[in-house]
Amino acid sequence: MPLASSADVLGAAKTAGRGIGAFNVIQLEHAEALAAGAERTASPIILQISENAAKYHGALDPIGLATVAVARAASVPVVVHLDHATDEALVDRAIELGFTSVMFDASALDYDENVSRTADVVRRAHTAGVWVEAELGEIGGKDGVHAPGVRTDPAEAAEFVAATGVDALAVAVGSSHAMTTRDAALDFDRISALAQAVSVPLVLHGSSGVADADITRAVRAGLTKINIATHLNVTLTAALRRYLDENPSVVDPRKYLGAGRAALADETARLIGVISGR
Repeated sequence: MPLASSADVLGAAKTAGRGIGAFNVIQLEHAEALAAGAERTASPIILQISENAAKYHGALDPIGLATVAVARAASVPVVVHLDHATDEALVDRAIELGFTSVMFDASALDYDENVSRTADVVRRAHTAGVWVEAELGEIGGKDGVHAPGVRTDPAEAAEFVAATGVDALAVAVGSSHAMTTRDAALDFDRISALAQAVSVPLVLHGSSGVADADITRAVRAGLTKINIATHLNVTLTAALRRYLDENPSVVDPRKYLGAGRAALADETARLIGVISGR
């Protein structure tokens, strides 16, 4: 199946008031497991690769091309998305590789420069038919705009979307990156206010720290794209540890990585149900 566009997947979901899961790929096993989970639920999915994951592989090409191949082989619509890119050259390379969606993150810059650089990326991406996600606010390390207490202002968000032409906006409503506990407290009133002020799909980063019931409630309040990475890595790591503890003589990585991949597919399918409200 050809790669899906975010315009089709996120646009339709926003119109219907549904959520779409966006899950991070680090290894090939991630991409395979995530696609399998989506196929099991007959649901669209977004596979996203971060700038940090590209650095881990030495370049975007190895993991990017592998993920595009997995997406094209899937029987459900799959978007391949570049996540949290601060390097414009990386954005351009993702477009060249066939990604259908990118996130350009200039949120560490002051507002005017963020608008200017994001608008430039949007113009280039739109020429190639690629959607652009952006983020508003200062990013410090893994938290910044998603640190406890930080909130996106609805009026500023609407102004930013109009000035840049972005297609989706990541907002700060109480979540935080890299959480291994699921006790983040979302600001549902803020989510509703943002959804009323902003016309494009809203994105929740740091969703690993959000409980299932609150993810479902957040989608109903107006969020569309739900990013999850750390929680799935916890699932994968636990499955690997369990397999290796139970099979200490095994040295074939296909066996223990296969066990991790299976666990990851199971949890992906479950999370898709949570996000879609099924």
